[in-house]
Amino acid sequence: MANIDHKPSKFMMNLLHILPPYTNSDKVNVNALIEINPSTINKYEFITETGHLKLDRVGYSSLAYPITYGAIPQTWDHDGDMLDIVIANVTEPLIPGSLAEARIIGVMEFEDSGERDDKIIAVLSDDKRMDHITHFEQLGEHWQEETMHYFEHYKDLKKPGLCKVLGFYGVTEAVAIVDDCATRYNTDYLPKFQAEE
Repeated sequence: MANIDHKPSKFMMNLLHILPPYTNSDKVNVNALIEINPSTINKYEFITETGHLKLDRVGYSSLAYPITYGAIPQTWDHDGDMLDIVIANVTEPLIPGSLAEARIIGVMEFEDSGERDDKIIAVLSDDKRMDHITHFEQLGEHWQEETMHYFEHYKDLKKPGLCKVLGFYGVTEAVAIVDDCATRYNTDYLPKFQAEE
């Protein structure tokens, strides 16, 4: 997992731009950089240019994140950020800023303020308790309803109706979205990033 093909450095590397999206060629597992644990209203986010974790905002309501949340490196979604990943059924909080290997089980297609902001659904690949989970439907109907309720309503006190879940889809659709975001990273984001160097 996460063997970085990079010579040793005395400077801290920005894993958002060093690690590939997938951990292997079969496109089952992805690298997930952890930003948020469940039961918090604080929104932490990686600074794309430096890789540091920052407090982006304090939530607008008492609705707390129901899942572990992070970003997939070397991807670029339509909202101008790395592609989001939600990791289900994590038994203990993960350290924000840490790297985890996650196995794709689906995707929640999502729109925030008119922009696509999809969430890849995954489980920890190293958690034997999750070996039997291969599709998001196996998480149960309540998991889907709770996740959808959170993402459709967490910004209501800012402005109702900003967010809309477009549907839950399987692994094939999820991998296609990761691939699309990886392509967009190389065609849309990387040239601007390199031009600034």
